[in-house]
Amino acid sequence: MLIGLVRRIARSSPRVKRSLWRTWYQYLAAKHDEADWTFMNYGFVDLNPHAPRLALQGSDEGDRLSIQLYHHVAASVDLRGWDVLEVGCGRGGGCSYIMRYLQPRTMVGVDVSRKAIDLCNRLHAVEGLSFSQGDAESLPFSDGAFNAVINVESSHCYGSMERFLVEVCRVLRPRGYFLFGDLRSKDDIGGLREQLRASGLRVLKEDVITLNVLGALERDSERKQALIRRRIPRWLRGGFHQFAGLAGTLVYEALRTGRAEYLNCVLQKTAG
Repeated sequence: MLIGLVRRIARSSPRVKRSLWRTWYQYLAAKHDEADWTFMNYGFVDLNPHAPRLALQGSDEGDRLSIQLYHHVAASVDLRGWDVLEVGCGRGGGCSYIMRYLQPRTMVGVDVSRKAIDLCNRLHAVEGLSFSQGDAESLPFSDGAFNAVINVESSHCYGSMERFLVEVCRVLRPRGYFLFGDLRSKDDIGGLREQLRASGLRVLKEDVITLNVLGALERDSERKQALIRRRIPRWLRGGFHQFAGLAGTLVYEALRTGRAEYLNCVLQKTAG
């Protein structure tokens, strides 16, 4: 009941929505600073049984499902030698993966939570990778600073998707790419598609990956439950179950029943 009330309040006020999410991520970074927790996305599994297995170092295997989501979104274009920005970098695991495996020239992660950025700087010492505190709707970077902007499972927290997309266009170089993945309710997914098409960016690819994400949630459920039991006080576990998308939670059931969709898109800025 409490979670439903919070969702209704957030929907009625973009300012409150942004504030609630920022407070939550500040709490997570301050109270749960474990070095082995660097991803917070739902993950991705390839449903093609003949698809090649993504090659990872042994130290990255524990985060395979989350890394596979980043790979699916970010490896849509060749990032080698580029300047790349991730908006909503969270605990920094995605930025670290992209920098180490996809080999851009520079990789910058930005997040609204100062405590999350402090955590990222402590956990990820990778040459060419840096982190900065900033608002997705007012990015602290100059016009045309990046060849690509990546946004994974973060935009549903923003007060204004339209303002965020304006900022994406501003910081992208001509012919730069916006690589996007996130979920919306069935009622909101059409609006998201319209926002993307009205952004001034050209949609090159649109793919619904709901079943891939749902498969990852199912495969990772036991591990997440064990982590929550081990690390989270009993009175907070229900909230963490919801956040992790465990079976039976609102997000999981919405994806399972088709009341929510997970969209992956590649967009490009025009040359002019």
